[in-house]
Amino acid sequence: MAYGDRNYRDRDQPPREYHKATCSDCGNECEVPFKPTQGKPVYCRDCFKKHAPPRDNNRRRY
Repeated sequence: MAYGDRNYRDRDQPPREYHKATCSDCGNECEVPFKPTQGKPVYCRDCFKKHAPPRDNNRRRY
């Protein structure tokens, strides 16, 4: 598997389970790596980017 593949995991861990959900913003069906909780919004990849706080590109990630 390629490093950029969304299913890439360490050999010792089982594959990540995805759950179908409906985006709270646009209404499109999407898959998320957690079990959605009723009453909490779930966003597709595009809408998540719109709702995420702005990133500080000057910070180093370790």
